[in-house]
Amino acid sequence: MKRRTYWIDTVESAWRRRGVVWLSGVRRAGKTFLCRSLPRIEFFDCELPRVRRMLEDPEGFLGGLRGKRVVLDEVHRLPAPSEILKIAADHYPDVRVLATGSSTLAARRKFRDTLAGRKEEVWLTPMISRDLDDFGNPDLGRRLLHGGLPPFFLADAPPERDFQEWMDAYWAKDIQELFRLERRHPFQRFFELLTAQSGGMFEATRFARPCEVSRATISNYLSVLETTLVAHVVRPFSSRPGIEIVSAPKVYAFDTGFVCAHRGWTTLRPEDLGFLWEHFVLNELQARFLTRRISYWRDKRGHEVDFVWPAGRKEVAAVECKWSAGEFDPRNLRAFRGRYPDGANLVVAQDVGREYRRRFADVEVRFVDLSGLVRHLRVARA
Repeated sequence: MKRRTYWIDTVESAWRRRGVVWLSGVRRAGKTFLCRSLPRIEFFDCELPRVRRMLEDPEGFLGGLRGKRVVLDEVHRLPAPSEILKIAADHYPDVRVLATGSSTLAARRKFRDTLAGRKEEVWLTPMISRDLDDFGNPDLGRRLLHGGLPPFFLADAPPERDFQEWMDAYWAKDIQELFRLERRHPFQRFFELLTAQSGGMFEATRFARPCEVSRATISNYLSVLETTLVAHVVRPFSSRPGIEIVSAPKVYAFDTGFVCAHRGWTTLRPEDLGFLWEHFVLNELQARFLTRRISYWRDKRGHEVDFVWPAGRKEVAAVECKWSAGEFDPRNLRAFRGRYPDGANLVVAQDVGREYRRRFADVEVRFVDLSGLVRHLRVARA
């Protein structure tokens, strides 16, 4: 069994802070695989009727597991999932519980108690750079084309049929059970169009006509996709509404494999790599910082910075994603720093072997790889 060392360490660290950890992530991201790879685990699949019967008496169940490390897989299948987690947190501090679910909404709807202060949350994203090494295949091009869901990444060829099967399961088990949406066709059409246009500016009216629904319905669909971690809404950073575009977010699909599939790509051209690298960088930041609070910046003249990272009251880090460091043009960063002068300027490129600096007139830029980017943003956040 392959060990996903980064995620194992993340769960272990979360357990040191709280006795209850909530592990979320999209379908087939590898939650069950990760749980089973943890050492000294008692594993319980809550989709099984016999397990649900065992959990009808939470105190009896937990009382027999003192000192144990327990996985409650698909915990949202329980009638009252918050009850057992609250009892574990409050009365069984020597029991370590890892609860999983495909959707964060499953927790929000059924967890009547917010469990505030009682649980840690870990978001298992599609595969990150550390996972490539753990899987023994550091081929970044393969990761971009096949995507970051482990079974898709490991497939011999881009698993086109599996993408549709994933969508079928997502509709049946996440959408219908949790949201009660009645019409599959317009929702799936929206998912396909949004994924094909991933990374672009979002305007609901552009999707309403081809999906044959109202603008309000499109906004609701986007909220569903965002809540279930299938779409990431990156909102604009601005303190000057008169100068900068502040209303339209950018929306990214959760996985590069789905982006390639819905664009009809079976091989990658050189011009495709930078676009997909931007998605991979976003995924890396979300995984390393377990956050979705990442912005972008754009002014009315079309200058744009890929990602903006608040680092204090006045400082903001600016991140530009380039497949090759030689592709960097300083004009966008210089325009940004004309309005927000304080903070680190970072260009993250896959061909940077060793970090270096360059000055472009009044702007100093650091060229970094992914690990360097994470390191600098941690310092900026501190």
